[in-house]
Formats: sequence, C-alpha cells, structure tokens
Amino acid sequence: MPTVTPMIHVPDVRVAMEWYQTIGFTVRGVHDDEGEMTWAVVCLGEGELMFNAGGRTSQAHRREVDLYVSTEGVDDLYQRLKGRVELVEALHDTFYGMREFIIRDCNGFWITFGEPIE
Repeated sequence: MPTVTPMIHVPDVRVAMEWYQTIGFTVRGVHDDEGEMTWAVVCLGEGELMFNAGGRTSQAHRREVDLYVSTEGVDDLYQRLKGRVELVEALHDTFYGMREFIIRDCNGFWITFGEPIE
C-alpha cells in the first residue's frame, strides 16, 4: 500500500526529534554525520514524519507546510498538551465535521489534531 511521509527541513534535527517525543511521537530512526544528527524519522500510530537538516525556524503566521494528525480521543489529548505547547487554536468543532485543535511546533510548523464528530 503506498504511503506519503512528509519530510520537513529544520535547523536542528535533534531538537525537533526530542520536541516531537514530548507530545507522544516515538523515534524510529536517526542518522548521525560525524556527531551531528542530520536526519530522523518519528512515528505516531501508523503515521511517520521525517526531519532533515538545513531548514529554518519562522515566526510567520503559517509555514509552508501544516501537519494534520487524525486521532482518537482528541479531547483528552488537548487536555494533556494545553499549557505545555504553543496553542494556535483551542479545541473546537468545525463546519466540516471534525473536532480539532492546532499547536505550533518548535520550528513554527502548525500541527492540527482532529477527530470526526460523532
């Protein structure tokens, strides 16, 4: 089955990898080049995300890429993360049938966590 795995370029792969671990991702693989981590892949459930060296942070309202995580238990996840991460949008119901909230990662990328409204 084909899959798509986003790769985002970040200024510090280790910092990004460790930040994503704090919100529940697990590390699946890393590559060090003479002591500097230049690549990593993290997982959350079936989803994967890769980091590659050479990117930059940004204070722009939105970045070139947003990440969307389909999840279960979005209300509980929101309660666990609020106050620990930069919140862009609080938990809310959307017109398209999802219950979502949006956070900003350590490099300024938005991550939306969403669950279908029952």
